[in-house]
Amino acid sequence: MLEIFKNGGPVMYPLALCSIISLTIIIERSFFWIKIGMQRNQKLVDKVLKLSRQGDWEGVKKAASGSNNYVVRIIVSGILHREYSMIKAMESAAADEINRMQRFMGGLDTMITIAPLMGILGTVIGIIASFEMLGASGIENPQAVTGGIAQALITTATGLSIAIITVFPYNYFNSRIKKAAAIMEKYATSFEIVYNQILLHQQDNQGNVK
Repeated sequence: MLEIFKNGGPVMYPLALCSIISLTIIIERSFFWIKIGMQRNQKLVDKVLKLSRQGDWEGVKKAASGSNNYVVRIIVSGILHREYSMIKAMESAAADEINRMQRFMGGLDTMITIAPLMGILGTVIGIIASFEMLGASGIENPQAVTGGIAQALITTATGLSIAIITVFPYNYFNSRIKKAAAIMEKYATSFEIVYNQILLHQQDNQGNVK
């Protein structure tokens, strides 16, 4: 591997940096989603919705206290702002959660795009050097020229390898983000329906009293 790296030329150094950046982001995002999975608590979400149907807002706050579940945080944000702008509060909280999930995804996207381009650049530089060698030595030593071209192609292979390896976790993380966004929308809508039912019930009770 070290010999291949040396033969690839100077462009191999930025390619190595690209691979380190990609690997670091992939590891960080993997731990992030593992943590999200560990924090998932469907029973707590159901309990929060049940207490919301009963209008027990203090009970919701106590049940959700200390929870790192992103669905619960969004619902609690709606509860805290229910008398002003509940929907906008939940939308803002959901946007914060999505931004947190999308962290560093732009970096992975950049590595997928730039690594093959840098690989091609290294190959072009290597081929130019090979033809310069051909011009200097003539056709008496074609092995040196073909060997130089073979070495130049190392950067293209390296860049493509980095992009291919990176694209799979990138697509996986994006699918997790989309799934999480759908879950947020589902429970935010459920809470909105529950709260509207409570308001209608209160209005009916006030009408009956009158």
